[in-house]
Amino acid sequence: MEKRRQRAEKKRAFHVMAKPMGPMCNLDCRYCFYLQKQTLYPQPREWAMPDAVLETFIAQYIAALDTPLVSFAWQGGEPTLRGLDFFRQVVALQAKYAQGKRIENALQTNGVLLDDPWAAFLAENRFLVGLSIDGPAELHDSYRVDKGGAPSSDRVMRGLRFLKKHGVEFNALTAVSRQNASHPLRVYRFLRGIGCEFIQFIPVVEREFPLPETEPAAAGSLPASPPRVTDWSVDPTAYGEFLCTIYDAWVRTDVGRCFIQLFDAALESFLGLASHLCIYRPTCGTALVLEHNGDLYACDHFVDPAHRLGNITAQSLLELVESAAQRNFGEEKVRSLPPGCRSCEVRFACQGECPKNRFALTPDGEPGLNYLCSAYRRFFQHIAPTMQFMAEELQQHRPPANVMGWLRGQALRPFSNARD
Repeated sequence: MEKRRQRAEKKRAFHVMAKPMGPMCNLDCRYCFYLQKQTLYPQPREWAMPDAVLETFIAQYIAALDTPLVSFAWQGGEPTLRGLDFFRQVVALQAKYAQGKRIENALQTNGVLLDDPWAAFLAENRFLVGLSIDGPAELHDSYRVDKGGAPSSDRVMRGLRFLKKHGVEFNALTAVSRQNASHPLRVYRFLRGIGCEFIQFIPVVEREFPLPETEPAAAGSLPASPPRVTDWSVDPTAYGEFLCTIYDAWVRTDVGRCFIQLFDAALESFLGLASHLCIYRPTCGTALVLEHNGDLYACDHFVDPAHRLGNITAQSLLELVESAAQRNFGEEKVRSLPPGCRSCEVRFACQGECPKNRFALTPDGEPGLNYLCSAYRRFFQHIAPTMQFMAEELQQHRPPANVMGWLRGQALRPFSNARD
């Protein structure tokens, strides 16, 4: 096992999320942090990724990776705004430069523009579609509206019907905001009811900028007290209860039937493995973002001038990925972990989560505590007994789904605090 792991670590592997329409989107979700990235580039601006940038990216990305499988991810903004012909060109260029490697594609979309031609193409070319959906209509439409303020849920569900009609593999990306965090089981049951077998929960955490005059902060430094978050950001206590409540439902009925990204990552940690998610690894820096014009940034949450690595039309993608600036970015995650976090009993699973959320103060007044710290402590402590059971089952070459039968035999108390 150790030798195989060492060989895997010697392989050059990183991931680039491409933005074929930059931050442009046909929705105006209130909590979206990426729409503001339009200010990075002078106006007026042509946001469509040029053909030359696309070909350069595909050729360099495939050549740079040592892995037999190359995974492309197309996101936004809203990538379907670039049009179906663009993605036909994507597939053709990937075939041209494949070099015998297997190619796969993932498309993250709000689903509004999906129709028969789109779904037929996605099915034929085996795209994995991530559909942004935040729960039933009354929760989804709280923040996910179009440019005119109209709700989007009906159009998203229409798009989902096209995906199902053509047999397109899909998963759900659910943003957990202040609104839907109070209804964990409604969200989970809705997602399961529409056929979601793979689910990602993304906590909405956005700070208010600029900071009030009473909280001045020099560029690049932390304020003397934590800045305020937006009123749609999830409350840490609510997020912890959201995760625990859904986990309790999942671990009793859905293990092996539904795959939730955070739960999978937690099981990796309880097995002593490195997480496949950068936010739960000691260091990061292997998940980068390519903007429409070829600019490469350190991370999707750090698309700003300070974290622009360069442009792939002027420097090679691999050179930028392996630059000192990107290495320092990734290593700073572990260097900046507050002393109190280093001795935390759930550090092995949390690792301080994403640096973008490290703007709170520890009980000792240390800067750099993750805003969601209390949520993760609550969650990882709560799941420990059943996670340890599943980890032991896997180590004995038995299915972790055995946990459901084990729980039925434990006569554990029912969910006394489960909410709707």
